[in-house]
Amino acid sequence: METVTETIEHDGTHRAEGRQRGPLIVTEDTELLDDLLRLCAAAGARPEVHPTVPEGRERWEAAPLVLVGNDAVPRVRGATRRRGVVLVGRDQDDSGVWRRAVEIGADHVLVLPDGEQWLVDRIADVTEGVGRPALTVGVLGGRGGAGASTLACALAVTSAREGRRTLLVDADPLGGGLDVLLCGESARGLRWPAFAASRGRVGSGALEESLPALHALRVLSWDRSDAVTVPPEAVRAVLAAARRRGGTVVVDLPRRFDEGTAEVLAQVDLGLLVVPAELRAIAAARRVASAAGLVLGDLRVAVRAPFAPGLDDREVARLLGLPLAGEVPTELLAPDGGTPPGAAARGPLARFCSAFWSRALTGTEAA
Repeated sequence: METVTETIEHDGTHRAEGRQRGPLIVTEDTELLDDLLRLCAAAGARPEVHPTVPEGRERWEAAPLVLVGNDAVPRVRGATRRRGVVLVGRDQDDSGVWRRAVEIGADHVLVLPDGEQWLVDRIADVTEGVGRPALTVGVLGGRGGAGASTLACALAVTSAREGRRTLLVDADPLGGGLDVLLCGESARGLRWPAFAASRGRVGSGALEESLPALHALRVLSWDRSDAVTVPPEAVRAVLAAARRRGGTVVVDLPRRFDEGTAEVLAQVDLGLLVVPAELRAIAAARRVASAAGLVLGDLRVAVRAPFAPGLDDREVARLLGLPLAGEVPTELLAPDGGTPPGAAARGPLARFCSAFWSRALTGTEAA
């Protein structure tokens, strides 16, 4: 047992930057320990293992989560009471487990294997650090060529430049890839097809580290291979992982709605509908807004100049029955081919994006 403990403690000192300590496991039951180590591995955590309460109160009190085996209850009695203690057993018919949980001040009682998924999620939460989820903004075009992808990139570039943890997600497999728009199609990192088989929980830290880093932000885009279908459950798991890291997430949404798009919209906090100020675009945007509004609770219109006769940004918003997010500058039409949209901090598009984030983040801790 001592050899196992020493090995795990040594490994645990080499945690990825920004990750919290792994859970503390207290047990001498080798079969239970094997199960708990397997679940910790599934959650991306490196635990510390002891047969009893470790010497020195600091290690007991500092652990983000304590998993106490049924066998260890007599050795844990008398330890300092703290939150985050889980009593874990393997006997479904153990009628005395609740009494023992009270004796050690456990918050939860868990019986394996039924509670495995709950425990994996809990371990991942404490390992990654659970805080305020990212403010997630979805951008979609009222019609084809409206400039939604360019605005999504500019919002992400501006957010990153202002010091926030930022992830840009390309949710349109037919859009050509946002990494191209960011001049980073050859950047190393995973694209959507690599996550097609994802199920259950995706580690947020591992996701962030696996993606291309461009202009101080992370980008999840599509590659140039044949189209790959990403199941809705994989879309849900990946976006949930992205949001758990905090900061901001910007999603470039497709104009076609399927189950995968619905999964994205369900996690979007605020939607921007980019609409050119012309009557045909408004007519098309009305249908897009109607479909998106079935899932998205907060949808606002960003009006793109130039304006057709008799129209201004307020009139476009009134015709669509949506709150006005503002007028998107004409720079959106012709970004520099070698410079990402919004990269010029003093340019009109960057100023629009900076003002948007200032309003959207009012009262929100997203950094």
